[in-house]
Amino acid sequence: METIDLLMHHRSIRKFKEQPLTSEQVKTLVTAAQHASTSSYVQSYSIIGVTDPDLKAALREVSGQTYVEHNGHLFVFVVDFNRHHHLGHHFEQPVDDYFGSTESLLVGTVDASLAAQNMAVAAESIGLGICYIGSLRNDMKRVSELLKLPEYTYPLFGMVVGVPDQEGSQKERLPFDVVYHENEYQPFEYRHYEAYDNRVSRYYEERTNGKRNDAWSAQVIQMLNGKPRLDVHDVLQFKGFLKQ
Repeated sequence: METIDLLMHHRSIRKFKEQPLTSEQVKTLVTAAQHASTSSYVQSYSIIGVTDPDLKAALREVSGQTYVEHNGHLFVFVVDFNRHHHLGHHFEQPVDDYFGSTESLLVGTVDASLAAQNMAVAAESIGLGICYIGSLRNDMKRVSELLKLPEYTYPLFGMVVGVPDQEGSQKERLPFDVVYHENEYQPFEYRHYEAYDNRVSRYYEERTNGKRNDAWSAQVIQMLNGKPRLDVHDVLQFKGFLKQ
Protein backbone atom coordinates (compact mmCIF):
# COMPACT_ATOMS: atom_id res chain seq x y z
CA MET A 1 0.00 0.00 0.00
CA GLU A 2 2.92 2.34 0.63
CA THR A 3 3.90 2.18 -3.04
CA ILE A 4 0.32 2.70 -4.19
CA ASP A 5 -0.05 5.72 -1.88
CA LEU A 6 3.16 7.15 -3.34
CA LEU A 7 1.84 6.75 -6.89
CA MET A 8 -1.55 8.23 -6.04
CA HIS A 9 0.02 11.34 -4.47
CA HIS A 10 2.32 12.26 -7.36
CA ARG A 11 2.47 15.94 -8.20
CA SER A 12 4.80 17.97 -10.41
CA ILE A 13 7.25 20.21 -8.55
CA ARG A 14 8.41 23.35 -10.32
CA LYS A 15 10.37 25.08 -7.56
CA PHE A 16 13.37 23.49 -5.88
CA LYS A 17 15.84 24.40 -3.17
CA GLU A 18 19.33 25.22 -4.42
CA GLN A 19 20.64 21.87 -3.22
CA PRO A 20 22.36 19.62 -5.77
CA LEU A 21 21.78 15.90 -5.66
CA THR A 22 24.63 13.87 -4.26
CA SER A 23 26.55 11.50 -6.51
CA GLU A 24 25.03 8.64 -4.51
CA GLN A 25 21.50 9.94 -5.17
CA VAL A 26 22.22 10.30 -8.89
CA LYS A 27 23.58 6.75 -9.09
CA THR A 28 20.58 5.37 -7.18
CA LEU A 29 18.09 7.12 -9.46
CA VAL A 30 19.82 6.08 -12.68
CA THR A 31 20.18 2.50 -11.46
CA ALA A 32 16.48 2.42 -10.54
CA ALA A 33 15.69 3.69 -14.05
CA GLN A 34 17.79 0.92 -15.58
CA HIS A 35 15.75 -1.73 -13.79
CA ALA A 36 12.61 -0.83 -15.73
CA SER A 37 11.33 -3.27 -18.32
CA THR A 38 12.98 -2.98 -21.72
CA SER A 39 11.75 -4.33 -25.06
CA SER A 40 13.67 -7.49 -26.06
CA TYR A 41 16.49 -6.44 -23.70
CA VAL A 42 17.49 -3.78 -26.25
CA GLN A 43 17.95 -1.00 -23.62
CA SER A 44 17.62 1.67 -26.28
CA TYR A 45 18.14 4.82 -24.21
CA SER A 46 20.78 6.88 -22.49
CA ILE A 47 20.42 9.38 -19.66
CA ILE A 48 22.41 12.60 -19.67
CA GLY A 49 22.84 14.41 -16.37
CA VAL A 50 23.25 18.14 -16.90
CA THR A 51 25.18 19.96 -14.16
CA ASP A 52 27.02 22.66 -16.13
CA PRO A 53 25.32 26.02 -15.33
CA ASP A 54 25.82 27.41 -18.84
CA LEU A 55 24.38 24.30 -20.45
CA LYS A 56 21.40 24.37 -18.10
CA ALA A 57 20.81 28.01 -19.02
CA ALA A 58 20.91 27.17 -22.74
CA LEU A 59 18.41 24.34 -22.25
CA ARG A 60 16.19 26.67 -20.25
CA GLU A 61 16.11 29.01 -23.26
CA VAL A 62 14.79 26.12 -25.37
CA SER A 63 12.26 25.12 -22.75
CA GLY A 64 11.19 28.55 -21.53
CA GLN A 65 10.80 27.12 -18.00
CA THR A 66 12.99 28.52 -15.22
CA TYR A 67 13.11 25.27 -13.26
CA VAL A 68 15.08 23.66 -16.10
CA GLU A 69 17.95 25.83 -14.86
CA HIS A 70 17.18 25.89 -11.12
CA ASN A 71 16.88 22.40 -9.63
CA GLY A 72 18.84 19.70 -7.83
CA HIS A 73 19.67 17.85 -11.05
CA LEU A 74 18.53 17.85 -14.66
CA PHE A 75 18.30 14.53 -16.46
CA VAL A 76 17.70 14.29 -20.21
CA PHE A 77 16.33 10.99 -21.51
CA VAL A 78 17.68 10.16 -24.94
CA VAL A 79 16.40 7.46 -27.28
CA ASP A 80 19.67 5.81 -28.24
CA PHE A 81 20.37 3.32 -31.01
CA ASN A 82 23.83 4.75 -31.65
CA ARG A 83 25.47 2.06 -29.54
CA HIS A 84 23.59 -0.61 -31.50
CA HIS A 85 24.77 1.00 -34.75
CA HIS A 86 28.39 0.71 -33.61
CA LEU A 87 27.87 -2.83 -32.32
CA GLY A 88 26.55 -3.80 -35.72
CA HIS A 89 29.69 -2.44 -37.39
CA HIS A 90 31.94 -4.08 -34.80
CA PHE A 91 30.41 -7.50 -35.40
CA GLU A 92 29.93 -6.85 -39.14
CA GLN A 93 26.17 -7.35 -38.96
CA PRO A 94 23.76 -5.12 -40.96
CA VAL A 95 21.39 -3.53 -38.43
CA ASP A 96 21.09 0.10 -39.56
CA ASP A 97 17.96 -0.48 -41.65
CA TYR A 98 16.04 -1.24 -38.45
CA PHE A 99 16.68 2.23 -37.03
CA GLY A 100 14.73 3.85 -39.85
CA SER A 101 11.58 1.90 -39.05
CA THR A 102 8.58 3.18 -37.13
CA GLU A 103 8.97 0.18 -34.81
CA SER A 104 12.42 1.33 -33.68
CA LEU A 105 11.01 4.76 -32.86
CA LEU A 106 8.30 3.15 -30.72
CA VAL A 107 10.70 0.75 -29.02
CA GLY A 108 13.12 3.52 -28.09
CA THR A 109 10.39 5.87 -26.92
CA VAL A 110 8.78 3.20 -24.74
CA ASP A 111 12.11 2.04 -23.30
CA ALA A 112 13.12 5.56 -22.31
CA SER A 113 9.69 6.38 -20.91
CA LEU A 114 9.57 3.28 -18.71
CA ALA A 115 13.05 4.07 -17.39
CA ALA A 116 12.03 7.64 -16.64
CA GLN A 117 8.94 6.60 -14.70
CA ASN A 118 11.05 4.23 -12.62
CA MET A 119 13.31 7.17 -11.83
CA ALA A 120 10.37 9.41 -10.96
CA VAL A 121 8.95 6.91 -8.47
CA ALA A 122 12.38 6.25 -6.98
CA ALA A 123 12.98 9.99 -6.53
CA GLU A 124 9.64 10.56 -4.83
CA SER A 125 10.21 7.55 -2.57
CA ILE A 126 13.24 9.29 -1.02
CA GLY A 127 11.48 12.61 -0.56
CA LEU A 128 12.57 14.37 -3.75
CA GLY A 129 10.28 16.14 -6.21
CA ILE A 130 10.26 15.78 -9.99
CA CYS A 131 8.84 17.38 -13.10
CA TYR A 132 8.97 16.04 -16.65
CA ILE A 133 10.26 18.54 -19.24
CA GLY A 134 8.64 17.79 -22.59
CA SER A 135 9.37 21.36 -23.66
CA LEU A 136 12.92 20.35 -24.57
CA ARG A 137 11.27 19.21 -27.81
CA ASN A 138 10.53 22.86 -28.57
CA ASP A 139 13.80 22.72 -30.52
CA MET A 140 15.11 19.15 -30.78
CA LYS A 141 17.83 20.20 -33.19
CA ARG A 142 19.24 22.75 -30.73
CA VAL A 143 19.07 20.32 -27.81
CA SER A 144 20.84 17.67 -29.92
CA GLU A 145 23.58 20.16 -30.70
CA LEU A 146 23.96 21.27 -27.09
CA LEU A 147 24.23 17.69 -25.84
CA LYS A 148 26.37 16.59 -28.81
CA LEU A 149 23.96 13.79 -29.68
CA PRO A 150 25.15 11.59 -32.59
CA GLU A 151 23.10 9.88 -35.29
CA TYR A 152 20.47 7.37 -34.26
CA THR A 153 19.70 9.30 -31.07
CA TYR A 154 17.20 11.99 -30.13
CA PRO A 155 16.22 13.85 -26.95
CA LEU A 156 12.82 12.61 -25.78
CA PHE A 157 12.29 14.75 -22.66
CA GLY A 158 14.00 16.00 -19.55
CA MET A 159 13.29 15.48 -15.88
CA VAL A 160 14.20 17.92 -13.14
CA VAL A 161 14.73 16.43 -9.69
CA GLY A 162 15.47 18.04 -6.37
CA VAL A 163 14.42 18.98 -2.87
CA PRO A 164 10.97 20.59 -3.22
CA ASP A 165 10.58 24.25 -2.28
CA GLN A 166 6.81 24.15 -2.78
CA GLU A 167 4.02 21.75 -1.94
CA GLY A 168 2.74 21.56 -5.49
CA SER A 169 -0.80 20.66 -6.44
CA GLN A 170 -2.37 17.61 -8.02
CA LYS A 171 -4.60 17.85 -11.07
CA GLU A 172 -7.48 15.40 -11.18
CA ARG A 173 -7.13 12.75 -13.87
CA LEU A 174 -9.83 11.64 -16.29
CA PRO A 175 -12.63 9.56 -14.80
CA PHE A 176 -11.95 5.83 -14.51
CA ASP A 177 -14.93 4.98 -16.74
CA VAL A 178 -13.62 6.94 -19.74
CA VAL A 179 -10.09 5.54 -19.47
CA TYR A 180 -10.82 1.89 -18.76
CA HIS A 181 -12.67 -0.05 -21.49
CA GLU A 182 -13.81 -3.63 -20.85
CA ASN A 183 -13.17 -6.00 -23.79
CA GLU A 184 -13.83 -3.40 -26.49
CA TYR A 185 -13.50 0.33 -27.06
CA GLN A 186 -16.56 2.30 -25.98
CA PRO A 187 -17.97 5.11 -28.19
CA PHE A 188 -17.28 8.70 -27.21
CA GLU A 189 -20.03 10.63 -25.43
CA TYR A 190 -19.23 14.08 -24.11
CA ARG A 191 -21.69 13.70 -21.22
CA HIS A 192 -19.14 11.36 -19.62
CA TYR A 193 -16.62 14.24 -19.58
CA GLU A 194 -18.83 17.17 -18.64
CA ALA A 195 -18.67 16.82 -14.85
CA TYR A 196 -14.90 16.32 -15.07
CA ASP A 197 -14.54 19.48 -17.16
CA ASN A 198 -16.47 21.43 -14.54
CA ARG A 199 -14.26 20.14 -11.72
CA VAL A 200 -11.06 20.98 -13.61
CA SER A 201 -12.39 24.45 -14.33
CA ARG A 202 -13.03 25.01 -10.62
CA TYR A 203 -9.54 23.71 -9.80
CA TYR A 204 -7.89 26.29 -12.06
CA GLU A 205 -10.15 29.04 -10.76
CA GLU A 206 -9.24 28.28 -7.15
CA ARG A 207 -5.52 27.84 -7.88
CA THR A 208 -5.28 31.16 -9.73
CA ASN A 209 -7.71 33.21 -7.63
CA GLY A 210 -10.17 33.47 -10.51
CA LYS A 211 -7.64 34.37 -13.24
CA ARG A 212 -8.09 31.07 -15.08
CA ASN A 213 -11.00 28.66 -15.30
CA ASP A 214 -10.61 26.72 -18.54
CA ALA A 215 -11.88 23.14 -18.65
CA TRP A 216 -9.72 20.16 -19.55
CA SER A 217 -11.37 19.75 -22.97
CA ALA A 218 -10.87 23.39 -23.95
CA GLN A 219 -7.26 23.34 -22.79
CA VAL A 220 -6.36 20.20 -24.72
CA ILE A 221 -8.20 21.18 -27.91
CA GLN A 222 -6.44 24.56 -27.92
CA MET A 223 -3.07 22.85 -27.58
CA LEU A 224 -3.77 20.33 -30.34
CA ASN A 225 -5.20 22.99 -32.64
CA GLY A 226 -1.94 24.92 -32.31
CA LYS A 227 -0.09 22.05 -34.07
CA PRO A 228 3.00 22.27 -31.83
CA ARG A 229 6.52 21.15 -32.71
CA LEU A 230 6.00 20.38 -36.38
CA ASP A 231 9.79 20.28 -36.84
CA VAL A 232 10.10 17.05 -34.85
CA HIS A 233 9.47 14.81 -37.89
CA ASP A 234 12.26 16.42 -39.91
CA VAL A 235 14.72 16.27 -37.00
CA LEU A 236 13.98 12.59 -36.43
CA GLN A 237 14.54 11.81 -40.10
CA PHE A 238 17.82 13.72 -40.02
CA LYS A 239 18.90 11.65 -37.02
CA GLY A 240 18.22 8.39 -38.90
CA PHE A 241 14.64 7.55 -37.88
CA LEU A 242 11.33 7.29 -39.80
CA LYS A 243 13.01 6.53 -43.12
CA GLN A 244 10.89 3.52 -44.02
